[in-house]
Amino acid sequence: MPSATKGDRVSDSSGRAPLPEPRGPVSATVRDALRQAPHDLPPGLPAALAGTDPLTDEDLQLTLFLCYELHYRGWYGVDDGWEWQPSLLAVRAEAERRFEAALRELAGPPSPVPPEQLPAALRQLTAPAGGPSLGGFLKRHGTPAQFREFVVHRSIYHLREADPHSWGLPRLGGPPKAALVEIQMDEYGNGQLHRMHAELFRSTMRSLGLDTRYGAHLDAAPAVTLATNNAMSLFGLHRRLRGALLGHLAAFEMTSSLPNRRYGDALRRLGGDETATRFFDEHVEADAVHEQIAVHDLCGGLARQEPALTADVLLGAATAIALDALFARHVLDAWTAGRSSLRTPQPEPVPAPAVLPGRPLAAVVAGSV
Repeated sequence: MPSATKGDRVSDSSGRAPLPEPRGPVSATVRDALRQAPHDLPPGLPAALAGTDPLTDEDLQLTLFLCYELHYRGWYGVDDGWEWQPSLLAVRAEAERRFEAALRELAGPPSPVPPEQLPAALRQLTAPAGGPSLGGFLKRHGTPAQFREFVVHRSIYHLREADPHSWGLPRLGGPPKAALVEIQMDEYGNGQLHRMHAELFRSTMRSLGLDTRYGAHLDAAPAVTLATNNAMSLFGLHRRLRGALLGHLAAFEMTSSLPNRRYGDALRRLGGDETATRFFDEHVEADAVHEQIAVHDLCGGLARQEPALTADVLLGAATAIALDALFARHVLDAWTAGRSSLRTPQPEPVPAPAVLPGRPLAAVVAGSV
């Protein structure tokens, strides 16, 4: 089976991404192992995950991402037998233990509430907290290069949008399952490829002259970006965390409309046309509807079925809010200091196929600083 090496921009017919560059001893060992047939990893490898802060530990977050992607599309050139290899699962389990503990500390201890009080508790948790806004900055001050950098971060999730939360479908029954299907059908374009949110985001990336292939920008994404993605996979791949998964999705939907309106306005200010902004504009409308479904039918429905899970629902929502704030702080701090928020320099924009008002947006980005 072929394997990808540094600089390879290859994939198979399923769109699998090439293995990323390692970021420490554990991710290096795991990456090198994945390029071979499944075999036992060194027994002491889990103990090597010794970073002080799991949320910003590049080695730990990439190790988790390497393991989790085996449950999604897999990696180019990697044997699918690695998905359930016991010694790799042991490494993943130790990384997850550290990561989940850090997430619980970041989000704070949630308190269970009666099922009928859960919608109000979710609204209180997701109410605007003030402070710096990434969407507000981009709308008023963002340069084309900064917006392009923001899209690189978001591509790690949006090119597979909705997939992590779909892990909840086989774990649910009755009203909450029906509610999740309703939300996810919208995310997947109701069966029409050109309306899938991942495809709409790909159009935005193309307008910005970015590589639109799945996983193309993984090496550039810092640990905090991987953490926002890994949290969804953690919740989705563990049945015991199904409440947190639904709470995470609810918070996503409840806090999406205003930021996406600002992102769309920012891109219009920078010369983006209707095709470039459609992804953000679609979320302004769709997520306002999804919010009601997520709060009352999805999370409320689960709480009525399993009242003991209300604390987990609130944990998932608090995690989504806290990680988003951590990500925004990372990006804004970097930009304020005059540096990139990415790990590696962005590649030069490729020409955009669509001509935007005045000149192609990719040309505008190329001439920006």
